[in-house]
Amino acid sequence: MRKMLAAVSRVLSGAAQKPASRVLVGSRNFANDATFEIKKCDLHRLEEGPPVTTVLTREDGLRYYRMMQTVRRMELKADQLYKQKIIRGFCHLCDGQEACCVGMEAGINPTDHLITAYRAHGFTFTRGLSVREILAELTGRRGGCAKGKGGSMHMYAKNFYGGNGIVGAQGQIFEAYNMAALWKLPCIFICENNRYGMGTSVERAAASTDYYKRGDFIPGMRVDGMDVLCVREATKFAAAHCRAGKGPILMELQTYRYHGHSMSDPGVSYRTREEIQEVRSKSDPIMLLKDRMVNSNLASVEELKEIDVEVRKEIEDAAQFATADPEPPLEELGYHIYSNEPPFEVRGANQWIKFKSIS
Repeated sequence: MRKMLAAVSRVLSGAAQKPASRVLVGSRNFANDATFEIKKCDLHRLEEGPPVTTVLTREDGLRYYRMMQTVRRMELKADQLYKQKIIRGFCHLCDGQEACCVGMEAGINPTDHLITAYRAHGFTFTRGLSVREILAELTGRRGGCAKGKGGSMHMYAKNFYGGNGIVGAQGQIFEAYNMAALWKLPCIFICENNRYGMGTSVERAAASTDYYKRGDFIPGMRVDGMDVLCVREATKFAAAHCRAGKGPILMELQTYRYHGHSMSDPGVSYRTREEIQEVRSKSDPIMLLKDRMVNSNLASVEELKEIDVEVRKEIEDAAQFATADPEPPLEELGYHIYSNEPPFEVRGANQWIKFKSIS
């Protein structure tokens, strides 16, 4: 009898040791969608702006959460690889600004064209490239999205032209504003205002920090860039404005970067650690979405933790590929310089070695 009781006890204890989160997730009924209030945008030359309420479906919420978490973990892995001297050269990280790239992609179509500057990793991912291709590009490997020749500043995808290694080189901005306004071009100009230009705060650099008004005759909006839903709705509004033939529009996304300007910048000489921590604790875009979803029964904490585990594994697998994949051979140094041109020779530092360009 004692043996039988002991056997039953072992069976019951074994059942109790099964992960409770999986049982809960399987048996719980989640809401299909929920309505949220979002921050009203400041407007310039617009009679009305984006809505102040929006509906988030469970499916979209889980997708946004996974995308933002992937960008966050990818940037933290890039930080680690850079400090290990596996990533070399320049490296500009966008952790803290995930709501910008994810929210913008949610508000436009894959067929729309996107151009960005050098803090481009997040946009490269949301435009459809894999973490493997991005990390392999950062480590200069053949499997990178630019065959290992572009690095942090020069990543490209279908309908994505970015980034660009020189500040402002993606367009002399005021001339571009003027031309777009004159020709009524369907163009959304976006300023990701992360409060610092390199190491200088916007208050020290600009007499007017109302960047959404800088287009002059171009309508503008100032948007909460830490809220993925706010960015999504503002982008939808801006895209509809352009598609209706009303010409260009300007969006200022008020956001924040957790890292310094680049990997050579510790990011704490011109701002305090307390300032960074305050933003992390009160305005983190991933935390804000997580709280909304859990509090509205769109997801459970356990379910989101499972996504976190899956994302971490994806990042680790991508990092392994990015460190094991071979570098491009030296003879390919001159490849892909021009397209649809006859091959020509490029002389290197050694005058006896010549490289042919292949489109």
